[in-house]
Amino acid sequence: MMKSKNYLSIYAKSFNWSGFFLPKKIYFRCSVLYDFCRTIDNIADQNVDLEIKKSELEEFKKKFEQRNKNDSVIKNMWDLMDEKNISKKIVDDLFDGAKSDLKNEVKIKSEKELLVYSYRVAGTVGLMMAKIFGVQKRESLQRAIDLGIAMQLTNIARDVVEDQKKNRIYLINESHDTFLNIKNTISKANTFYDNSFEGIKDIPLSCRFSIIVARRVYRHIGKKILKKKDIIDYEKAGKIYVTNFGKIIQTILSLVDLIKLFFIRPGEYKKKMEYNLISEEISLNERI
Repeated sequence: MMKSKNYLSIYAKSFNWSGFFLPKKIYFRCSVLYDFCRTIDNIADQNVDLEIKKSELEEFKKKFEQRNKNDSVIKNMWDLMDEKNISKKIVDDLFDGAKSDLKNEVKIKSEKELLVYSYRVAGTVGLMMAKIFGVQKRESLQRAIDLGIAMQLTNIARDVVEDQKKNRIYLINESHDTFLNIKNTISKANTFYDNSFEGIKDIPLSCRFSIIVARRVYRHIGKKILKKKDIIDYEKAGKIYVTNFGKIIQTILSLVDLIKLFFIRPGEYKKKMEYNLISEEISLNERI
């Protein structure tokens, strides 16, 4: 593999923090994946005409499908996919997620739309990360998807104001109270966080603590949002994040989770209603 651009250390503060606990080779592979995902995000989020974004995303996808070796991000990604047996269908889902954002107005209207979108832009990443770690058990790969979805739902709950400025509304309009909708989204995220926990046990011990930390730090963002009194208090807070001191605290608490995993009894993965909703649109069995 060629040298990674390492967008991970530049942009993904929470993940880069937890990445400190990864073996160097695994961290590099995660950086390769993140570089690829970040390149797609940068195309979708740049401040240019919508048609230019669509054209650039299509061009990048075309180069990817042609396995363009002149682009280090694409070359590294294909090397990773070949090495870790990552299905191209997963990456196609990621492209579909980015493409769905390239509209004058984005508005999620149902739980199914929300979950399918969250799978495409983040559940896919969770699944590919699990494959990088060498996870093979199907139920644990499903739980890796759950963790990705949980983190995306946290993003959605955190970025409501920022997304509205871009004419993007991902909150399901379950109530006229926007802050209640935000809290409901965090509640959905917590369901996925809970379901993801057991799957971490199948991650090699050398990588396990890193994912436990990432899960705890990201979940803590939701807890900080829930401490806000109302939508006004939420808006005044700006973009909510976990401070470095807060990350240290969550890292220490992650040691408790690590110990819990040694004693947890394996349980059957239950295909929840949410999982079935995604499967109506996407054959997850073909990706896992």
